[in-house]
Amino acid sequence: MTKFFHPGRFRHSGLALMMVALVLAGFAWLSAPRAFSAAAVNDEAALLDGYRHVEVASVSDAIEKMSGQRMYMSHRMRPIFPAKFAGIALTVQLKKEENQDPGALQGMLTAIDQGGANSVYVMVVEDGVDIAGMGGLMGTAMSARNFSGAVIDGGVRDVAYLQKIGFPVFALGVVPSTSIHHYRFAGANLPLVCDGVAVSAGDFIVADADGVVVVPRAKAAEVLAVAQDMDFKEHSMYAVIEKLKSIVEAVKQFGRL
Repeated sequence: MTKFFHPGRFRHSGLALMMVALVLAGFAWLSAPRAFSAAAVNDEAALLDGYRHVEVASVSDAIEKMSGQRMYMSHRMRPIFPAKFAGIALTVQLKKEENQDPGALQGMLTAIDQGGANSVYVMVVEDGVDIAGMGGLMGTAMSARNFSGAVIDGGVRDVAYLQKIGFPVFALGVVPSTSIHHYRFAGANLPLVCDGVAVSAGDFIVADADGVVVVPRAKAAEVLAVAQDMDFKEHSMYAVIEKLKSIVEAVKQFGRL
């Protein structure tokens, strides 16, 4: 039997297929990440990668060249073992207060559990050079959550265990003391001054054998570009100095020291 073409049936089928396509496209749009979110994540990831490959001294020089600001911490802020890292500041403040409150420091622990990968735990312990702001337990939690490191304006303890797990910490010293019953949590992700340098949550923290530098988030891309240029010139100068046996001539050639 001959089968005849029915235009109406074709129109209905085409309409059904179009509706299915629209529904599928709608689901795809709803499940896709928003462009601005992806761009923000990618920008931060690229900046972090750049800062992990540039010398902290160059970052410090770049900030001073651009703004005249001193954004490096003092010689007192030292690593418990040689380390280099870059990450995003998660700030925590502890205030001196003698107490018997079991929840007095709960906030500093909650801040760790709420921190994401690439965080740098920046803690200020008021008058705390001889008080351990963190130790092995907190370091283990930070490491498990893929923090980049910690910077403590105060002391640190359990350094043998922190070295064992490879979690990098910069602090004012190594002490066996505790903050329990002597301090109270005063806030997280708030602006603070760490070893003389202003830090806001979200700023970039870079650290290596030369020390720790804070890069204001709004200037992170511009600072990185200048620091990378400084790094390139300085590394290029080494071979020239060796060849000419003259630092004076190398400085003339590259225009920097």
